[in-house]
This record gives sequence, structure tokens and C-alpha cells, in this order.
Amino acid sequence: MDLQTIVHIAPSEWQITYQDHVLLLGSCFSDSMADKIVACYLPHTSNPYGTLYNPLSIAQAMDTRADEDWIVYDKGLYHSLLRHGSFSNTNEEKVRRAVAESREQMVQALAKATVIIITFGTAWGYEYEGRVVANCHKLPASAFTRRRLTVNEIVAAWEPILEQYKDKHFIFTVSPIRHIKDGLHENQLSKGILLAAVEELTRQFDGAVGRPHPHEQTMSAVEYFPSYEIVLDELRDYRFYAEDMMHPSAQAVQYVWERFVSTYMSPQTQQDMQTLHRFYQKKHHRILHPDSEESKRFLQQLAEEENRLKSKFNL
Repeated sequence: MDLQTIVHIAPSEWQITYQDHVLLLGSCFSDSMADKIVACYLPHTSNPYGTLYNPLSIAQAMDTRADEDWIVYDKGLYHSLLRHGSFSNTNEEKVRRAVAESREQMVQALAKATVIIITFGTAWGYEYEGRVVANCHKLPASAFTRRRLTVNEIVAAWEPILEQYKDKHFIFTVSPIRHIKDGLHENQLSKGILLAAVEELTRQFDGAVGRPHPHEQTMSAVEYFPSYEIVLDELRDYRFYAEDMMHPSAQAVQYVWERFVSTYMSPQTQQDMQTLHRFYQKKHHRILHPDSEESKRFLQQLAEEENRLKSKFNL
């Protein structure tokens, strides 16, 4: 008897290794996946501009040629309309400095990245002075025009990016987090637009010629990973959601991560990840009695293991 509708995913021809550098951009589901990457020391950069939700804002973040900060002032705070609220501050100079630092971090990440994971969160966007912003920062609602982005404009925004970064491998996914404030019907329409846009991009760029993997592997230019379908169809139960009934639970995130690993990591990489994750757990173990002889021996062994792993994996 089958008690689940399993989302079948063929292993990707592209295999991520510890020689790769992964750049993650997008919604808070992307942040959840980044936490898993941190715990196994896979080289990566996550959301230099903070959490971003709509496809146009994520595309804008990758345009490092733009030197416009687009800073606004409201109710005692300066905000960057192209970045997350974590960049906001009462001091304008601090905001501009943080914005400049994040742009440099993005430039460096794009130079290093061999794999770019993009998570679209919503097709709903807010326009301010005719442009879609990354965050409204609680500015007056009257200052914005709220609208649903179209498949065509999302595709048009991403086509030149995929052409520009022909040496990268892109993995697109759609966040399974539901945006209840938009309404359930509107949320479904939004997710459908995101899925259709990604489908068109994968159709255009999948199997593109002349894009060799830096480590001599064959690659497709763009792939889709079905995290949305895994949570909504395979894990079709409220026990896989957090208390807000919108975000996936820790168990659900772990399950999606395991499916991602089995899709994109070679057996050797998976073995290395397990080794490094065990070390991560030991390193973050809470020591109750640091002055005891046993604890001192543990810390000494931990330091020796860390040196070995740093040498082996170039951490």
C-alpha cells in the first residue's frame, strides 16, 4: 500500500563537490537550506543582500554593475529598497557602508561561484516610483503599487543573467512557504507563475552547449529542484509545518535537504559531508565543565581533528 505520492527526482549529471562554491539567493527557505550547508562546511555564500522574495529583486541583486543605493528615509530610519530590513539603520552612513560591503560580497561570490541556487518566494511585487522593490520596510502603503508579476517579465529579467554567467550552473527552486497574507487563492496563482517562469527558463537553457563544468563534468545550464512539490505533495500533512502553518517544520526542511543531497551530491561528497557534519556537531557541543581533564582532552582532540580537516578540505 502506498501512503505517499513520492516526487521522483533523477540524480543530476552535475555533481556538487567540495571544490565548488555555492551561492544561494532568495527567500527564507533559501536561508534554511543555507543552514544545512553551513553544518557540513560546504564552501558557500548566502544572500549577501539579505532575504529576497520576488524574482525581479533577486535578479536586481545579481546586477553588480548597478551603483545605485536607492536609500529612503522614514520614521527615523534609513532603508535600502534593494535590500532586506537588516540593512536599515538610524545612521545613513552606516546604511550606505553596509550596502557597499554587501555589493562587494556579491561581486566576490559571483566570481567564485560554480553553482547558484535561486529560490523564488512570491510573484507579488511592490512598485515604488515605478520600480519593484525588495522590501517595503513598513513605509506607507500608499507609496506602493502592489501587483502580480508576469511569467514573461520574470523570464525577460533572467534571460540576460543566464547568458551573462555561462560558466555557472543554476538550480532554481520555488519556496514551499505559503504567503497567507496574500490569500490562499492568490498564493496559488503566485506559485503557479513562479513555476511557469522557471519551466520556461529551464526549457530555454537546459542542455546548453559550451558550458563545461570547471572540474570537467558535463552540465546542463539550468535545472529545477522540486522543493515546492516535495513539501506540498509528498509531505502533505500539517505535522510538517511550523506553528504558523506556513513555514516547513525543521523535519520537513531536513527531508528536503536530504532529497537535494541525493540529487546533487556524489557518494564521495555525501561521505565527506557526513564526516564534516559530525565534526560540526562536536565543535558546537556545549561543554559543561571546561576545566575538567576530560574536557581538556576533548578540546585538544577537537583541535587536532580540525587541523586535519582544514588541510584535507581546504576549509
